[in-house]
Parts: sequence; C-alpha cells; structure tokens
Amino acid sequence: MLDPSLVRPVVRAALDEDLGQAGDVTSAAVVDAETRARGRIVARESVVVAGLAVAREVFRAVDPALSVRDDCADGDRRAPGDVLATICGAARSILAGERTALNFLQRMCGIATTVRRLVDSVAGRGVQIADTRKTAPGLRAFDKYAVRLGGGTNHRAGLHDAILIKDNHWRLAGGVAEAVRRARRGGGGLPIEIEVTTVAEVEEALAAKAEALLLDNMNGAVLERAVAVARGRAFLEVSGGVREADLPRLAALGIDRISLGAITHSVRAADLALELEPA
Repeated sequence: MLDPSLVRPVVRAALDEDLGQAGDVTSAAVVDAETRARGRIVARESVVVAGLAVAREVFRAVDPALSVRDDCADGDRRAPGDVLATICGAARSILAGERTALNFLQRMCGIATTVRRLVDSVAGRGVQIADTRKTAPGLRAFDKYAVRLGGGTNHRAGLHDAILIKDNHWRLAGGVAEAVRRARRGGGGLPIEIEVTTVAEVEEALAAKAEALLLDNMNGAVLERAVAVARGRAFLEVSGGVREADLPRLAALGIDRISLGAITHSVRAADLALELEPA
C-alpha cells in the first residue's frame, strides 16, 4: 500500500500545477455548474493495474462529494475495454481531475505492465527483476509501488537506507577493498554492495568480504567469468545496458538480480481513457 501521507502532497502539487489559480476555465465556460456526469476509466490495451488509490485521491481532492468506485484492484490484469474505476458527481469536478488522475494511472500502469512482462520472461529462473533510483523526481514511491505490483523487486529506496558503493566512491576512497573496509567501519551494520566492472575488481571485492556485487556494464565473456568466480560467495546483481532481449540469457547464468533503470526512467504510459457521459 502507498502511504496516504506520501500521496496527498504529490497529488495536491499536481492539481495546483494543472488548475492554477483560475481553475478549469474551459469547463467553467462550457459546462453548466449543475450538470452531473458519470465517468469510466477504461483500459485501451492489456494492463496490470496500478495507482487506483492515487486516482481516488485526485478526485477526492478536487471535490470530496464525488463518488469514486474501483472496478478492479491494484495488481489485477485487465484487457482492452475493461473498466478500472467509475466516478460520479459534478461534471466540472470530474473534468478538473481527469488529466491528473490519468497521468498518474497511465504512468503507474505502464510500469507495472512492463515489469510483469519482464518477470514473466524469466519465470522459474529464481532471479529478481529490480528497479533503480532512476525514477521521476517526486514520484519515487509511486514508481516503486508500481514495480512491486508488476512482480518486481525494489532496490534501495534512496541514498539513506542501503550502502551501494559505486565506482566513483571507491576511486575516491582509494580502491575497492579500502571502500569496503570504510563502509563496514562506518556503515552502521548495513549490508554492503559494491559496483565492479572487471574480474580483478570482483576478486578484490570478494577478498574484502563484500556481501553483494553489482556487475556493471560487463560484456558477455567478462560477465561469465565474473559470475563463475563469485557465484555462491556473494549476492550477484547485473545492471547497466540491459535490454529486455538479454534477460533469459542473463538469468541462465545463475545470478540473483537484474536491475533496469529503464522500467522507470523510460516507461511507456499505458493507454487509458476517461469516458464521460451525462448522468
């Protein structure tokens, strides 16, 4: 579940951006204030549903008198033509919240749907499909929630909750082993993952007893050698330049996790629409 205390300010900021000080001037000019309507949020393609609570919060923030009914649940798969939610009440209010609600839903459903497809492509291999910190600013909680609904795994939430030593860190620290040593001394007992790009760096990290290795941007031959050296000695994650077509081959290596920034930074929004009619 998304924490409502995280959802409300994000929704409020999005509505303020869209409505400004004047509100929906088009609807105010064209639609009578007393007009009632019923809106249905409809899938125009197959989707994994994500973000219904966010859409509800949008319409609630616009007009608490609106009635919003979920016609499915987050995590459900829906086909083209299926209704995800129904909104009833003042037509002007529904129109005021339409685009903001759809923007959130389309992004979140797009992420969940993509992740589900990737997870299904490696089913039975025992490998996680994970996100990264390459999320839309201000929407990380939403993006990561959608990843979970698609069957994916959340990597660290931010810089604050896990130690991931990147190449910039260990170069500044004086090397792989020294960076691991410093992280163990000052990291408050958190598990330590370190990014490595060569077999020599893998061996140095293992000698320093890093719990997890991020095998980053390795070509096929180097990656195979790195996995052969490290399998069973550390948690192995592959990242960097991973394409969807690469997943079955990578999963067959016996690694633990594949992380892809593209599932959040380059997601295609799901095709959804709000169909409105007089009530």
